[in-house]
Amino acid sequence: MQPLHVLLPLLVSIATAAPSVNWVPADLPPPPATGPVLCPGAFLTPAQGQAVLDAALVQFPDRATWQAYVDHARNRIQEGAGLKPWPKRTLLHPISRARRTYDGYSVENVAFESVPGYFVGGNLYRPLHGQAPYPVVLSTHGHVATHESPGDDDRPGRFVHVMQARNATLARLGAVVLAIEMVGYGDSIAAVGSAAHKTSFVQSLQIWNSIRALDFLLALDGTDPTRVAVSGESGGGTQTFLLTALDQRVTLAAPVVMVSSYFFGGCPCESGQPVHRSADHFVSNAMIASFAAPRPMLVVSDGADWTQHVPETEFPFLQKIYGYYGAATNVANVHLPMEKHDYGPSKRAAVYRFIAEKFGLSLAPALDAAGQIDESHVTIEPPGPMHSFNAEFPLPASALKDIAAVERTLHQLQQ
Repeated sequence: MQPLHVLLPLLVSIATAAPSVNWVPADLPPPPATGPVLCPGAFLTPAQGQAVLDAALVQFPDRATWQAYVDHARNRIQEGAGLKPWPKRTLLHPISRARRTYDGYSVENVAFESVPGYFVGGNLYRPLHGQAPYPVVLSTHGHVATHESPGDDDRPGRFVHVMQARNATLARLGAVVLAIEMVGYGDSIAAVGSAAHKTSFVQSLQIWNSIRALDFLLALDGTDPTRVAVSGESGGGTQTFLLTALDQRVTLAAPVVMVSSYFFGGCPCESGQPVHRSADHFVSNAMIASFAAPRPMLVVSDGADWTQHVPETEFPFLQKIYGYYGAATNVANVHLPMEKHDYGPSKRAAVYRFIAEKFGLSLAPALDAAGQIDESHVTIEPPGPMHSFNAEFPLPASALKDIAAVERTLHQLQQ
């Protein structure tokens, strides 16, 4: 822990400042002399992260002052991501093929054109039972390891068994679920290559891909725009709370093993753009997550990564912010101190229960005779048949072939 004499100037400087939407905590690490103001990795210590949250509550002590800052910071996040003004929404040109039917759900290979020439690969899971309109879930993934997936993919992404298990189970509960891939994973490797994932622009593109993924989902017949969830782990958790902060269509968020007051993401896809800090704003990931208020949010944390302090640091902050909106019961934390950084069975079970409760879905299709979550009805497929494109169904000839071309095209949509 930092000694009190180190943290006190931060709190005093904020407490004595005049109320303003322009806010940068004192005693942050100095910005670089040139280039973007980034907050990579463990940018703060845990004690500093706690102090920033405490200072924010002093500076913004009620709903009115906090909401004014949220509106300001949301604008800065959009600017920092290079997405202001919002790009023009072009035709998605959706592709769907190879529908398979399993126990209580179907899955098909899909793609859509988020930017002219860039196709986002995905898999769409639909319930076979229930009645429309169905809630929708956008399922994002993190930097999953190769060994987590059976099959022949070097960067399996959305194909890993933990993704398939949660997507299929949510479909069996009655939701339409879209699993999308990160840039440089899955089908996008054939277009822009895996190295594209390490460019700073990928953070901008993945935010835009998530927004267009909601466009895709909500354009489907029989989907319910009042029940829209997003969930992912690690880097997928970053995608979850960034999308929720920027797109009010999200009505429920479940970021898994990522909400932290001091760790900002170790990949350019999470912290490669100046979204966290500018000359007149500062937000940690815990603060961005709080922008979901008063919409329901479940934060899942564990004892072996940067979410290990959530019960005593980040969650009380979130409860306080939700309390500003009279919605303290809409935010929950499931903390698993003996678990590690993943989206394992107990974490999935927590998310199933939360989504079912908030969206009015029956858990029965996912329970065994003892009332425990049972994923045994899910068929885990090898990656090959799950690809949106292959030798028989190749990428369209119009597909852009490098990430720089995608960046130029996206920026042209802002003119």
